[in-house]
Amino acid sequence: MASLPSAAASGQFEIGGDIKINRLGFGAMRLTGKGIWGEPADPQQARETLRLVPELGINFIDTADSYGPFVSESLIHEVLYPYKGLLIATKGGLVRPGAEIWRPLGRPEYLRQCVVMSLRRLGLERIDLWQLHRIDPAVARDEQFGVIAAMRKEGLIRHVGLSEVGVDDIEAARKYFPVATVQNRYNLVNRASEDVLVYCEKYNIGFIPWAPLAAGALTRPGSALMETAKALKATPGQVALAWALKRSKVILPIPGTAKPAHLIENVAAAQLVLSDEAFTALDRQGRSVL
Repeated sequence: MASLPSAAASGQFEIGGDIKINRLGFGAMRLTGKGIWGEPADPQQARETLRLVPELGINFIDTADSYGPFVSESLIHEVLYPYKGLLIATKGGLVRPGAEIWRPLGRPEYLRQCVVMSLRRLGLERIDLWQLHRIDPAVARDEQFGVIAAMRKEGLIRHVGLSEVGVDDIEAARKYFPVATVQNRYNLVNRASEDVLVYCEKYNIGFIPWAPLAAGALTRPGSALMETAKALKATPGQVALAWALKRSKVILPIPGTAKPAHLIENVAAAQLVLSDEAFTALDRQGRSVL
């Protein structure tokens, strides 16, 4: 059997300056049912995928209480506890009235409940990276940051991350606590968070792009993406991941799947070597379809 690829080839980053991870992580959202709702269609396959994660050198797993809801966290605990050498990052601040429905809820008492219940499901006494899934526009931003700062002071949270935020949000949050990571949508064809990425680079904040495999119109025949994939004998998704890893040393992609073969394919992208010319062509063409 061929040797497995390793996420170590993606390089390393220190979350919060003190938790070293391999930059290519695993997003655990897809370990759930259709619409990110309920149990996975193939529970055994989902468990096999999770078991494979550490074998592939992945030591950073991103989940959330809203995935399922609760299903992803519970599966992670079932399969991987006690998480030797793994950073399990989770998120809170969204409620799920039904499949494909996501609503922010940032009342301080609810955010505290999110943390306490995630601790219980994951079997932890402290969450090493807890991320505010969304800032609730109906609740004063400072109230949300204030309760997070209090939970960090109490030792329930080690490091704090934010999701889907702008530079102004990050700067406001940093008055309450150090921001260790930012998780925004970002990929070859979605650069709306370019200014946030630049800010994260300046302050060595981990930038976690969600939907990193998306390539949209770049998958058309003859595009730079398809030509590069052909030349490297790789898939378009692998090239998109390789581009993200080369784009910035603070980028921490978390492609997700519930299939072992797809997980192996994603991790193999860490070993792709993009030339500067290929990177520039991909970057230029990606910006052109914005």
